[in-house]
Amino acid sequence: MLKSFFTLVGATEAASDREGERSLLLNGIEKGQMKKCKCSYICRTRLRVLILFLTVVLLLLLKLLKADWILLFHKDRYFVEPFLSTSSFVKNKYSYEKKYGQDKINCLSIYNQDPMEIGKSLAIKRKKIIDLEDEDVVAMTSNCQEYRKIREYHLKVVSPEEEEFPLAYSLVVHKDAIMVERLIHTIYSTQNIYCIHYDQKSSNTFKQALENLAKCFSNIFIASKLEVVEYAYISRLQADLNCLSDLLKSAVPWKYVINLCGQDFPLRSNFELVYEFKRLNGSNMLETSRPSNYKKKRFTYHYELKNNHFQYIKMPIKTYITKRPPTHNIEVFVGSAYFVLCRAFVQYILGNSHVQDFLEWSKDTYSPDEHFWATLVRIPGVPGEISRDAHDITDLQSKTRLVKWSYYENHLYPPCTGIYIRSVCIYGAAELKWLLNYGHWFANKFDSKVDPIVIKCLAEKIAEQQKQWVSLASEKHVIHKIFTGIS
Repeated sequence: MLKSFFTLVGATEAASDREGERSLLLNGIEKGQMKKCKCSYICRTRLRVLILFLTVVLLLLLKLLKADWILLFHKDRYFVEPFLSTSSFVKNKYSYEKKYGQDKINCLSIYNQDPMEIGKSLAIKRKKIIDLEDEDVVAMTSNCQEYRKIREYHLKVVSPEEEEFPLAYSLVVHKDAIMVERLIHTIYSTQNIYCIHYDQKSSNTFKQALENLAKCFSNIFIASKLEVVEYAYISRLQADLNCLSDLLKSAVPWKYVINLCGQDFPLRSNFELVYEFKRLNGSNMLETSRPSNYKKKRFTYHYELKNNHFQYIKMPIKTYITKRPPTHNIEVFVGSAYFVLCRAFVQYILGNSHVQDFLEWSKDTYSPDEHFWATLVRIPGVPGEISRDAHDITDLQSKTRLVKWSYYENHLYPPCTGIYIRSVCIYGAAELKWLLNYGHWFANKFDSKVDPIVIKCLAEKIAEQQKQWVSLASEKHVIHKIFTGIS
């Protein structure tokens, strides 16, 4: 009995030992599996991180080599300047695109509002639009002789009437060097004079592009004094004044001066502008109206330049400090920043102490460029004066700038076929005919990234008009010479 008891105890202990060994073995296996799983998880994570890292490196290399065409099918792109973008004249070359064609646009059909051609322009707007970057303009204008040849400046024609009636331009710009270059190319004529004022806040590449461009022409120059231009602040007005002062000092005896920004574009050829300006007969063309109560707040209160935390820019902020009325019995009118002014008017305002006092008074107002010119042209006795008793001249009556505002759509003009930004229409190709036929001399706003076709077709149409008018003038001159014997 005792023997059996010890035998049972021994068997139990042996079983217990075996169970312990088995448990240790299982624990070892489980730990090994857990360690293996943990290692496998870490390895997989590391592999994913490595793949992600290599992908990023590859993308950066492709971008650096301008080989992102591998990632995007070429038919989803549209080149605004296909020749230049695929040439060695620019920095961001897309030479692989040479083997691919892109849709050709017939501007005459766009003008005639052909549905098929308008449809093609709308399809282009849905593509990735590639225009030249600032660094491309730097590269393109680094060799002046080559640049002028590429842009065919030597083919521009001019009539004797234009040579006897030179114009001046003040361009206040801050971004998109290619848009500025394209604007200057379209309005350029050898007898005219062009002042460029770029914002001191602009990128160095943008500044260099315009410096290069100016060096390529004897009648284009950078303003001698440059401002840090802030939105709706006196610096915007001062930029134009700096250019006007420089233009008066130039040797070119210009008759009228026009101011433009980088998103403006002409609607008339230089020949047509000369014809229109001659008809002004020394008067000025600009918007000038009696202010509404809302507009009066812009110059009856003191404004201070402060950071705008919503728009991340500096701009004048209204205070509750009331301003005194301007001195010298000046009555304030309102309009826009844009003008066509005769030379005598510019000479008068830059040399008149009352005008300088009014400029000083305007420094703490909101957007002084929108009341400064509109007011000065109403001062009795100024060259090209508009009487204070005369009717308001609105933006649709003044031919200086054609702008579409969202709140007047379908009332004063047809719908915007581009897009609206801050209530202003960025024009689309379907508005080409309306733009050219409305009767204004310049329009705002254009953006090649929104619709490149309307800019392309306007430039093409204006170049055609210039050639036709100069040719016609030449024929008339020859006929007059034959019948009168006067050269």
